[in-house]
Amino acid sequence: MELHFLGTGAGLPSKDRNVTSICLSMPQERQAVWMFDCGEATQHQLLYSPLKPGKIEKIFITHLHGDHIYGLPGLLSTRSFQQSDLQLEIYGPLGIKEFIEVSLRVSGSNVASSLIIHEIEPGRIFEDEGWKVDAIKLSHGIPCLGYIVEEKAVQGELKVEKLRHMGISPGPIYRQIKNQEITELPDGQQIKRSDVVGPDKPGRKIAILGDTTYLPELKDNVEGADILVHESTFSADEPEMAKAYGHSTALQAASLASNANVKKLILTHISARYHQDDAQILADQARSIFPETELAEDMRVFDIPKNSSDS
Repeated sequence: MELHFLGTGAGLPSKDRNVTSICLSMPQERQAVWMFDCGEATQHQLLYSPLKPGKIEKIFITHLHGDHIYGLPGLLSTRSFQQSDLQLEIYGPLGIKEFIEVSLRVSGSNVASSLIIHEIEPGRIFEDEGWKVDAIKLSHGIPCLGYIVEEKAVQGELKVEKLRHMGISPGPIYRQIKNQEITELPDGQQIKRSDVVGPDKPGRKIAILGDTTYLPELKDNVEGADILVHESTFSADEPEMAKAYGHSTALQAASLASNANVKKLILTHISARYHQDDAQILADQARSIFPETELAEDMRVFDIPKNSSDS
């Protein structure tokens, strides 16, 4: 599982950064891609990545400012032209449905009937047997959301050597033992699954926040995340300006990461005032209180390794 940053700039594109779009690639977990925001020229950025529009299963929109949605009509048209048979669902605040439908209608664009648009409020917005996604309320002047993506725990490994020591050879019986709470063998012996299966492997948690002022109360939402993606539009010496424009500083993002015990912080949504080398100032500021900080760059990929269970 990987996070692909297609665009990492704030407000408008620059020579160094396109506007916001992030993809969560899950080729092994569900053979699909989830996209978070779709700024102008996102489909161009996709051309320079290994990701394919037809593999996008869900698009989560944080808010309706142009630098987060202007790429949607073009991407949807391209995806339809390629005739992807994968159902696409879009989640976003009130107004996203009108924006998409009007854009496609007045441009005469055809989109497959498999497109589903959900206008959502904060709360649980998706859950299946392997994943759950919660939307959380942010503060940005217009309705804005963050998304908490959580992988459900996976059953632990069968203790093969213990079973061999008990005289149980590999075969279909191993599957039965793993799938049933208690398995009775032909000789009458009963095997409890809890005795021969290791602890569950905890799932991964990824918090991807839209534009927001610093909200320390988000600690409970992002607690323990493997990765927290947080905007860093302003530097540490501009907290009042950040608040006035509905944004955060690098230091504020690091404070949230530290307080919430996340494993890694990734800074994105970088102001065009900061050219490539200058932006490192933001990362340095954040690392002063949270060393596990990375600065997102366009086309940079971050691996999200599986969590291991305690033995």
